[in-house]
Amino acid sequence: MTQAPHVSPDQSAPKMRLLFPDLARAIALIGMAIFHFTFDLQNFGFVAPGTIFTPGWEAFGRAVAGSFVFLAGISLVLAHGRGLRLRPFLNRLAKLIAAAALVSIATYLMMPSVFIYYGILHSIAVSSVIGVLLLRLPWAALAALGIAILWIHLDYASPAFNHPALWWLGLSTQWRPSIDFEPVLPWLAPFLWGMALAKLAARAGWLARAPRYQIGTRGRAMRVALFAGRHSLPIYLIHQPMLFGATWVAYQLLG
Repeated sequence: MTQAPHVSPDQSAPKMRLLFPDLARAIALIGMAIFHFTFDLQNFGFVAPGTIFTPGWEAFGRAVAGSFVFLAGISLVLAHGRGLRLRPFLNRLAKLIAAAALVSIATYLMMPSVFIYYGILHSIAVSSVIGVLLLRLPWAALAALGIAILWIHLDYASPAFNHPALWWLGLSTQWRPSIDFEPVLPWLAPFLWGMALAKLAARAGWLARAPRYQIGTRGRAMRVALFAGRHSLPIYLIHQPMLFGATWVAYQLLG
């Protein structure tokens, strides 16, 4: 009798992914698309001027941005909680930096007075570097540090930080207007809270029991949503040009 060839667990078992992070990113992408589409409608006069600056829309925009930062913190621990995998981390960081630079350049060419010089991608990139340095901290310390960062942002802003080179820190009292501005303080806080939740979930055994899925095994709508969640960065980069273009076409046809 011939002996069956040895197959490693990684080869014999289909790769399973946690359901929650991918699905949550897909939902966050829908929220971001809604906010950006409303921004485009405002720019072309389809809705009242200043619509996205009303309290409700501003809160919605912050909640969407915060959810992306929070999920990025969760993902960092899921990917590197058992030890930093340097090459994948650096590859991901390089993609974030390149995407952030692309957003800055594109928005400067289109809207130089309010271009994105430190937006959500910049924030996630810097938070990721800081998060890696804090990976060994327990969940409670990360949660407490997030609270402290929010407190410092609220109570210790100072004109001493008003120089343009320091705006990204989030401690200045005046800064250049931008259509997307998420400085280190306070936006590092939800990143650390995401890290804390992931560490707590791992310690409590929640991750071991969390629903998982195999790519391509669910219904069509769910497959689309999970695909979007797995590829949130390229979708983030292309969705606004597509929405802007569609709104421009509607404006030309209806104007």
